[in-house]
Amino acid sequence: MLNLWQTSLFLTSVFCVLDMQVVWAKSPVPAKEDTETTLASVQIEDERPSIRRVRDLEKVSTRVADLFAQQPTTTRVIQITGVKATPTNKGVEVILETTVGAQLQVINRSTSNNFIADIPNAQLRLPNGDGFTFRSEKPLSEIAEITVTNVDANTVRVTVVGEKALPTVELFDDNAGLVFGINSAATAMQPPPEKPTTETPQEEPAAQQDEPIELVVTGEQDGYRVPNSSTGTRTDTPLRDIPQSIQVVPQQVLRDQQVNRLDDALRNVAGVTAEFTAGPTVYYKIRGFAVADNSLLRDGLPDPGVGDSVELANVERIEVLKGPASVLFGLGSPGGSINIVTKRPLSEPFYAVDATIGSYSFYRGAVDFSGPLNDSKTALYRFNAVYRNSGSFIDFYNSESLSLSPVVSLAIGKKTNLTLSADYIGTRDSGKSFGLPTVGTIFANPNGKLPRNRNLTEPTDNVDGTTVRAGYQLEHKFNDNWSLTNAFRYGYRSLYSIETRLDGLDADNRTINRSLSIYDNRFTSYNLTTNVVGKFSTGSIGHQLLFGVDLNRSISAVPRTAGDGDAASIDIFNPVYGQPNGGSGLFPFEASNEATTDSFGIYLQDQVALTESLKVLLGARFDGFKQVSEDFIANTESSQSDSALSPRIGIVYQPIPAISLYASYISSFTPARGTFLFGSNLDTLFEPERGRQFEVGVKADLNSRLSATLALYDLTRTNVLVTDPNDDDFQIQTGEQNSRGIELSLSGEILPGWNIIAGYAYTDARITKDTTFEVGSRLQNAADHAFNVWTTYEIQKGDLQGLGFGLGLFFVGDRAGDLPNTYDIPSYLRTDASIFYNRDRFRIGLNFKNLFDVEYFELGYFGGRVDYGQPFTVQGTVSFQF
Repeated sequence: MLNLWQTSLFLTSVFCVLDMQVVWAKSPVPAKEDTETTLASVQIEDERPSIRRVRDLEKVSTRVADLFAQQPTTTRVIQITGVKATPTNKGVEVILETTVGAQLQVINRSTSNNFIADIPNAQLRLPNGDGFTFRSEKPLSEIAEITVTNVDANTVRVTVVGEKALPTVELFDDNAGLVFGINSAATAMQPPPEKPTTETPQEEPAAQQDEPIELVVTGEQDGYRVPNSSTGTRTDTPLRDIPQSIQVVPQQVLRDQQVNRLDDALRNVAGVTAEFTAGPTVYYKIRGFAVADNSLLRDGLPDPGVGDSVELANVERIEVLKGPASVLFGLGSPGGSINIVTKRPLSEPFYAVDATIGSYSFYRGAVDFSGPLNDSKTALYRFNAVYRNSGSFIDFYNSESLSLSPVVSLAIGKKTNLTLSADYIGTRDSGKSFGLPTVGTIFANPNGKLPRNRNLTEPTDNVDGTTVRAGYQLEHKFNDNWSLTNAFRYGYRSLYSIETRLDGLDADNRTINRSLSIYDNRFTSYNLTTNVVGKFSTGSIGHQLLFGVDLNRSISAVPRTAGDGDAASIDIFNPVYGQPNGGSGLFPFEASNEATTDSFGIYLQDQVALTESLKVLLGARFDGFKQVSEDFIANTESSQSDSALSPRIGIVYQPIPAISLYASYISSFTPARGTFLFGSNLDTLFEPERGRQFEVGVKADLNSRLSATLALYDLTRTNVLVTDPNDDDFQIQTGEQNSRGIELSLSGEILPGWNIIAGYAYTDARITKDTTFEVGSRLQNAADHAFNVWTTYEIQKGDLQGLGFGLGLFFVGDRAGDLPNTYDIPSYLRTDASIFYNRDRFRIGLNFKNLFDVEYFELGYFGGRVDYGQPFTVQGTVSFQF
C-alpha cells in the first residue's frame, strides 16, 4: 500500500504530464540544385511554438493489427564519425564529410545572434561508439563560436554564435559532403545574386541530398554538459528522455579540478557522501543509503570488490544514477549506482603527458597515448599509465600507486567492432589512520584538543592492494535498427592488511584501547552480458526494445588464517609507538572463509514514443542468486538462494523541446552478504534486501550547452543490515529505512568560456521500523542539506586568451555520526580555487583545496570516532599534448 504522500506525489505528476502538447514549426532550407555543386544563402526565420491540447492530438489506432504490426522506422539515423573546420577566402567552412549513407534533412532557425541548424536523422558518434562534441572558438572576428553536437539520439545540431549580430551562413554540398559556409563581414555585405524575372518562384523544400551522406569526425566529448548517457537505460539515450535523475561528472571537470580520486570527483554530485574508509578503499552513500558492490560499475558492468579511490587516469567521465537500478544491472543497492566510463581509443594520433607536484610530498606523473595501429585505421589503441607517491597531513600516513590501462579496438568488418581492455593497479598505504575520538575533537576534552595531524595507529601498519581486470566488448550491427552487444570482464583484487584499530576511550579521557587486525582479503568476479537493441514502429508508435541476459559470479575469500587480537593501548595526547602487544593473546578471533555468489538476470525494456513529446519507459527484470559460504576454521558450510522480479515504469512529457516532466517507479533486490564479509556466524542467514522508489522531476535544457534537473523522491529499504551495537564484528538485520528528498543539479556553459557544475540535496533519511534503534533516528553520515558549486572562466580573446580561474564551494550540513545518534558531526563549508593557462597544446594550472584552511570533519564511525577533513593544500600541474 502506498502512503498518502507517495500516492499524491506520483498521481499529480502524471496528470501534469498529460496536460498539454507543443509542436514546433519548422523552417525549410534550400535543396541541392541538380548534381552540381552550388551555393545558396540560407533563409533564416524565427520559430514560433504552437500549443495544442491532448484532445487535438492525432488519435492512435486501437486495432490490434495496427498496434502490433511491426514497421521499420521511417527515418534512417546516420552515424556521423567526423567534422572538419577549414578556413577559406570568404571565412570558414564546417564540413560534414560524406562517403555513404542516406539523405540528411536540415531544419534551420535563429535565436538572438545564434544560427541553429538541426539535422533530425543523424547522430555524432566516434568509431568506438562514444558521443562527440565539435567546438571551434573565435574562428572569425565576427563569430564567437561554432559547435556541432548531439541534441538527442536522432538529432545533430550545428550552432553558429555571432559576436554582435546574426551570422551569415550558406549551405551547399560537394564531393566532400555537406558544407556550412560561414562568411566574414565583408563577404556577408554582398547581396545575393538576383534570380531571372522569368523564373517562377517556388517554395523551397527542406534540404535533401540524392546521394547518401555519412560524416567523419575525430575528437572526444568535451564541456561540462553531457547530453547522452547509457547508464539509465543501457542504450545511448538523451538524459532528458530518461525518467530518473542522472548526474554526470565529465572529463573537463576532472581536468579543471585536477581530480585523481573517485571520492574527490563525487563531491560534484548532489546527494553523494562518503560512508567510511578502509585502507585505500572509500565506500559511498547515495540518497542516504550505502552503495553495494554490484552498484559500482565500470563501463556498464559490475565491478564488485573494487570500490576504491585510486587513480582516474583512464576515466573519461563518471555517471551517477540516483535510485535503484536492479532492472538494468541486477543485484544492487537502492540508493543508486556509480558507473565509471573509461577512455576509448582515438582514430587520430594523440599523446599527452602530465606532471603534478603538491603539498605533503605529492608527486604524480601520467601519460595518455592513443591512435591507429594500421593505415586503414581499423585497429586503434589507447594506453594510460600513472604513478603517484604522496604523503598526508596525517602523521606517517603515506600512499603509493601504479596504474596501467591498455585498450585495443578492432573493426572486424564494417558492422562489427571488438574492444579488448585490461587494467593493473598496485597500491600501498602505510600508517593508515582510523580517525580520532569525538572527545577531544567534536567535544571538549579536559586534557586538551587533538590536532588533526594526530595518528593513533602504528607507523608499521600497511595495506597492500593489487587489482587486475581483463575483458572484451563485441558489438555487431545487423542493420541501422538492430544491434547486438556481448561483453565479458574478469576482475581480481587482493588486499593484505596489517592494521591497528581503535576501540573505546578510557575514563581518563586520554588512554584509548586498540586491537591488531591481520587480513588477506581477495575478491574475484566474472561478469558476462549479452543484449539486443532494436528500433521499430507499431503503427504510429515508436519503440526502442532492449532484451538481455546477465551471468555473474563473485567470490569473496580470506584464504589463509587471519584475525583480530589485542594491541597495546596508547595515550592520545602523548602517543608512544612501537609498544609490544599485550592482553589475552594475539588472535583470540580468527577467520578463514569463502563465499561464492552466482547470479543470473533476464531483462526486457521498451522505450515507447507515443508522440514526439510523450514517452513511456517500461522494464522488468527477473533475478536469481545462490550463495554458498564456507568457514574453514569451523569446517561448516551454509547456503542461501532467492529470486525476485524487479519492475520499472516511467513517463516523460515534453511540453516544449527544452523541458521534460517525468515520473517513475522502480525497485531493487540484492542479497544480504554482510554475514560473510564481517565474519559473523554463518548459521545466521539473512533475507535479501529490497527497495522501491517513487520519483518525479523536471529536466530543462536552459540553452544548447546548459541543462538542469530537479527531482523529488521517496525511497524505502527493507531487510537492512547494520552494525551490531553489541559487537562491532557482527551485523544485524533491522526492519525498514526511508529516505525522502529534493535534488537540484546544474551543469554546462553559461556563456562562452564560463562553465559551471552545481547541485543541492535535501535528504531526510531515517529509520522507520526497527527492533533495536529508535524509530525516527537519522541515518549515519547522511546530511540533511548539502550543496556544491564549481565554476571556471577562461578568457576567450586578447593577449590574456587562455588564462582561466576556478572557484568551488562545497557545503555539507550537520549529520549523525552513528546510527544510535549519540552525536552529530558539525556542518562545514570548504572553498576550492584554481588558476590555469591554456595555449595550444600546453596547459599549466594551480589548484587550491580548502583555500581558507577550515577545520572540518569528513565523516563519523561507529564507536565514537571521526575523520578530520583535508587542510589547505596546493597542487601544480603541467600538461603537454603532442
